[in-house]
Amino acid sequence: MAVYGGIQAHEVERWLNALTNAAYDRRCPLSKVHGGNARARTARQDLLHLAHAFRSGEYSREQLADGLGRWCQHYLSEAEWYVLVGSHKPSVFKSSSSAEAPAPDQHPDDEDALDVLYQHRVG
Repeated sequence: MAVYGGIQAHEVERWLNALTNAAYDRRCPLSKVHGGNARARTARQDLLHLAHAFRSGEYSREQLADGLGRWCQHYLSEAEWYVLVGSHKPSVFKSSSSAEAPAPDQHPDDEDALDVLYQHRVG
């Protein structure tokens, strides 16, 4: 299982922007979010709720960092996490390296989607 976390309070806005952009980029694996359109919609709603709560002052930076960490753990594969963190090039990963079983509808171009996700990396 991947080690999710390490989102620092001072970088939550960068993470929030990167995750939101990636979640709405149809070329990214985050637009599919390992389970189809319904799960992707829920993931985007959860992300928008976190963004609204932070921007309206309901959440502090620390609370948002914690919420984003939980969001990442719930919705991202290990490969996607490491791409966003910026610690590895996406071509290192294969779909079988994710912590979850690959979805039956995954295509060989999923590595290309990780390349696109690399453009949204935070680290």
